[in-house]
Amino acid sequence: MRESNTEKSYIDYAIEQAAMCEQDVPVGAIIIQNGEIIAAAHNEKESLNDTTAHAEILAIKIAQDKLKSYRLKDCTMYVTLEPCPMCAWAIINSGIENLYFGAYDLQYGAITSVINLPKLANSKIKIYGGIKEFECKKILDDFFKTIRK
Repeated sequence: MRESNTEKSYIDYAIEQAAMCEQDVPVGAIIIQNGEIIAAAHNEKESLNDTTAHAEILAIKIAQDKLKSYRLKDCTMYVTLEPCPMCAWAIINSGIENLYFGAYDLQYGAITSVINLPKLANSKIKIYGGIKEFECKKILDDFFKTIRK
């Protein structure tokens, strides 16, 4: 699956979601089915006081509610940061067919960087990393510079 040649790419919508984070690590995710965004979310772990409130998990829940199924057949996720183990496992188990992510996570990345959960699970998900990586990494770097001051 390739990015469409529209003026705004799908990862840009995920970046917009990341920018909505106030006190949380700025990560945004969207889910697409048949060219339509069916779910959009950003990290809300701090604001909801919920360990599981990662952008990917919240987007999966929204998409499942919309489709009235836990199986996200024919769906693609775009996320600004390589998913952690919890999110990677949820993505695999939801049946999302394509995953595009921005920045690689060299500490917790569970798609390719630290662990390769799709390979361990013998998953057929198609993975594309480094999409607008500079822009996605900059949002994270700026956030951490600010909180370390």
